[in-house]
Amino acid sequence: MLYLIRHAPTVAQGRLCGRTDVDAIAMADEVTARVRAHIPAPSRVITSPAKRCVQTHAMVFGADAPLPPSDPRLWEQDFGDHEDTPYADLPDIGVLAGDDLAAYCPPNGESFAAMCARVAPALVEAASGDGDVVIVAHAGTVRAALALAIGSPGPAMGFEVANLSVSTFRGYDGGLSVGSVNWTP
Repeated sequence: MLYLIRHAPTVAQGRLCGRTDVDAIAMADEVTARVRAHIPAPSRVITSPAKRCVQTHAMVFGADAPLPPSDPRLWEQDFGDHEDTPYADLPDIGVLAGDDLAAYCPPNGESFAAMCARVAPALVEAASGDGDVVIVAHAGTVRAALALAIGSPGPAMGFEVANLSVSTFRGYDGGLSVGSVNWTP
């Protein structure tokens, strides 16, 4: 089983941060303990290279836990010129829906569809081994897993992914099936 944990809330509240490397906000031990109790002992743990993901790993698995390998393919979407912009100042792309929204590419960034193409091989590789695997990453990474499972990036953008939520997927030949989405402590 593949367990995807979205990172803890960040210090950049109210701003769009995909590739902007911001810190996670420390969470109460009882909250992160509930996340840890919700997942079995994994055979492997992988993180996005983002500080917020590495810090979330330490919160959930303990500061003394060995630092797991990171995979750069798991980074959040690159929002290009929209990076670090307050949500209120972003262009209104709400008129776009489904696959048109997934194809929208911020200036000097990447579209969600391109992110899905980047992330999918990492997810398939992680899910193809034996044992349970945990990935600590981003909302976009979870949505990319959903896109892979349902066969299209557009509908996956309709899912909200809470901070510190756990979503589960089962791997099969080149794909994923959805177990659960957005369990929160």
